[in-house]
Amino acid sequence: MRDLALIFAAALAAALCVGAAGALALRLLRGRSITVHIVVLLTVTVTAVVAGVAVVAEAMFLSAHDLEVVLITVAAAATVSLAVGWLFARRLAAAAVWADQARERERRIEQGRRDLVAWVSHDLRTPLAGLRAMAEALEDRVVLDPETVAEYHRRIRVETDRMTRLVDDLFELSRINAGALRLSLSAVPLGDVVSDALAGAAPLAAARRIRLVAAETGWPTVQASEPELARVVSNLLLNAVRYTPEDGTVRIDGGRDADAAWLAVADTCGGIPEDDLPRVFDVAFRGEPARTPRPGNGHRAGSGGLGLAIVRGLIEAHGGRVDVQNLTDGCRFVVRLPATGT
Repeated sequence: MRDLALIFAAALAAALCVGAAGALALRLLRGRSITVHIVVLLTVTVTAVVAGVAVVAEAMFLSAHDLEVVLITVAAAATVSLAVGWLFARRLAAAAVWADQARERERRIEQGRRDLVAWVSHDLRTPLAGLRAMAEALEDRVVLDPETVAEYHRRIRVETDRMTRLVDDLFELSRINAGALRLSLSAVPLGDVVSDALAGAAPLAAARRIRLVAAETGWPTVQASEPELARVVSNLLLNAVRYTPEDGTVRIDGGRDADAAWLAVADTCGGIPEDDLPRVFDVAFRGEPARTPRPGNGHRAGSGGLGLAIVRGLIEAHGGRVDVQNLTDGCRFVVRLPATGT
């Protein structure tokens, strides 16, 4: 019994020395990756076993040959243990990182939902209150002169149209997020889509004295669904017009690279804060107050900050991508789509 106690004490002392060194190493490496920490833990564990066996074998006065056999056996087992541990440490680290990213993504999605509800509630509350007030005034015959009655009717129609567009945006976004968007792809001349979008944005641009500049030639043909592509171009143009100060310029051009067609919309809005650039395509994101358009400057009330989120969703559904970058006096949105063979 005394011999067993001595063996245990010797093995424990060796393991404690290794454990202390391992604890110090982990403290020094506390800022490193999960993989490093797991590998260090495995190394400490295996080394503690090896040290305990070596100390006990030495204390048992084994022959040189027997001691060598014991150490070789333990070293082989330690090598396999460390190799397997390192392999699974990488997998565990990758799984931990993926889980952390998934939680962060879920938090962003949940925050986006909350922001969307807040923005939509805000954008619906004001026009609904106005509609109710005007409807009650007409119903109670508070206003009787034909000119005021006609103005109330016009404003009711305008507010109804705005809320209808908001509902359409929400429906479109829900289809994109649910994966229920079905595209009918065909060869679409990008120049024709741009021409129609320019015609739609022209009245708002003229009212704000903003110049719309477009290339006359060089437009490629893309593989896309024409209604969705038209919405993308229209959203980008209207977004640029709304954020560009009066007497500014919005330029749209396009072309073709080796593997894709591209379309770019550049404005003179003054640029987007660098911290906001990665978030401009998020649902309900409107940025700082200075970049939040007011109803008086041509902003389509009830948009809910969905326009660019819809652009990204539609472009990604086409297998393309959309990016934004700052220029000297504004920003530039670039859309890339698969091009046809012609």
